[in-house]
Amino acid sequence: MTPMSAPVSSDRPFLNRRLAPFGTTIFAEMSALAARTGSINLGQGFPDTDGPAQIAEAASRAVLTGLGNQYPPGPGVPELRRAIASHQQRFYGLGHDPDTEVLVTAGATEAIAASLLALLEPGDEVIALEPFYDSYAACIAMAGATRVPVTLRPHGGTFALDLDELRAAVTPRTRLLLLNTPHNPTGTVLTPEELTAIAALAVERDLLVVTDEVYEHLVFEGSHTPLAGFPGMRERTVTISSAGKTFSFTGWKVGWLTAPPELVSAVRTAKQFLTYVSSGPFQYAIAEALELPDAYYEAFRSDLAAKRDILADGLASAGFEVFRPQGTYFITTDITPLGEKDAYAFCRTLPERCGVVAIPSSVFYDDPDAGRTQVRFAFCKKDDVLAEAVGRLRRLTS
Repeated sequence: MTPMSAPVSSDRPFLNRRLAPFGTTIFAEMSALAARTGSINLGQGFPDTDGPAQIAEAASRAVLTGLGNQYPPGPGVPELRRAIASHQQRFYGLGHDPDTEVLVTAGATEAIAASLLALLEPGDEVIALEPFYDSYAACIAMAGATRVPVTLRPHGGTFALDLDELRAAVTPRTRLLLLNTPHNPTGTVLTPEELTAIAALAVERDLLVVTDEVYEHLVFEGSHTPLAGFPGMRERTVTISSAGKTFSFTGWKVGWLTAPPELVSAVRTAKQFLTYVSSGPFQYAIAEALELPDAYYEAFRSDLAAKRDILADGLASAGFEVFRPQGTYFITTDITPLGEKDAYAFCRTLPERCGVVAIPSSVFYDDPDAGRTQVRFAFCKKDDVLAEAVGRLRRLTS
């Protein structure tokens, strides 16, 4: 039997040139390294415990009673769309029509992809806060648009946005602002004052805004304020969130967006040619999850805040410079006090040195030098796992 070989018709690479800079994600690489070395994985942001049992039971009930086992409606099942609209009203006082202003997606990642593919054309510029989640860069590239980073910089123990730098980044080609608050990976939560300035800029320059708010219920100091609620923003903002981070069912991939009908219609046009529909039975379960009482959300936030403090204090005692996050379930550190200068090399050797996996933040920057010495750790793990990880990390200075 003749071995199969790839067709050779030209010198053109198989991979679309727009995606050439993007190989295997850092999360896949580091998770594989964790599995291979038996290390504690504080790299990829997934919990090591499941969410509420009653919500898992709701998913099981949906499967066994035939809810969602066949294609659900394209915009999402009505029960979930109503629950999403109710959630926005309950927590933020934002009213949405569940039939025309809500779209269910395969996680927030698809919501971001569909939004950018729908709203951008080649030649458009997109301003994104860096360091940024890696799918942002890939989705902007797939849309043929140009990424314009505005860097959050270390200041006073956190990462701060320079509003003057943001304003200066806007050009006549700027089509869209892509915001993430609470911000992954830095844990920064944009303040109402900062959001007010961003809203004024968007209105002044007639910009669309896509906001990634998946960590909306993980704000440890202050509170989360959706940009869509600011004057002039409702009609120009696509607000994205998901169930994975709030209910600890990341594998279910149930996300959503809310926006005015014209924007939802545009995004749905792109979304229908991506997954079409997904997660049928899980949609019914998440509809129930969104109706959990305030006590659930408060306990969830309190538990993660305690985990944050366990890991942040432990990292500091192990010699890292720690930027204690205001939100999310990630901590960014600087390895310079450890005598290290290259986060990528540090993270590659960390499993062998002490049995822990983390993510080099340099992969989240257009200019890797901006994050050359920064390392991100996830703290959405059991307390004893975090304590064990801290104990191992102390070997770096012993």
